[in-house]
Amino acid sequence: MIKKSEDEWMRELSAEEYRVLRQKGTERPYTGEYNMHFEQGVYSCRACGNPLFKSDSKFDAGCGWPSFDQQIHPDAITMHRDTSLGMIRTEICCGRCGGHLGHIFDDGPTETGLRYCVNSVSLNFDPPSDPNVADQ
Repeated sequence: MIKKSEDEWMRELSAEEYRVLRQKGTERPYTGEYNMHFEQGVYSCRACGNPLFKSDSKFDAGCGWPSFDQQIHPDAITMHRDTSLGMIRTEICCGRCGGHLGHIFDDGPTETGLRYCVNSVSLNFDPPSDPNVADQ
């Protein structure tokens, strides 16, 4: 687990990245860079570079945020009970730095039945190093 002070995070992240990743904020729906992004590659944590999702797990949920049906490996993401805003939800965070990514729901359309609903500002995207190779 990466441990940094809040001052360090504030210096390394933009104001919006800090608000979402460190203060558990949410970007407005349909505004994120990766909402309708469907290129081949890997999505990683914007704060620490931890690989989170392969592009073949991404789908259009119509909810306004990037949605995935599974994480890249079991330790990529941690989950926590979230009772904010008068709801009971499951928050998802980066397994390496603890950055807030979004929430997970059990209404996904694929065989996993999951929808990882993620803020674009929490993500970076890396295309394959060889464009002739599908997901790495």
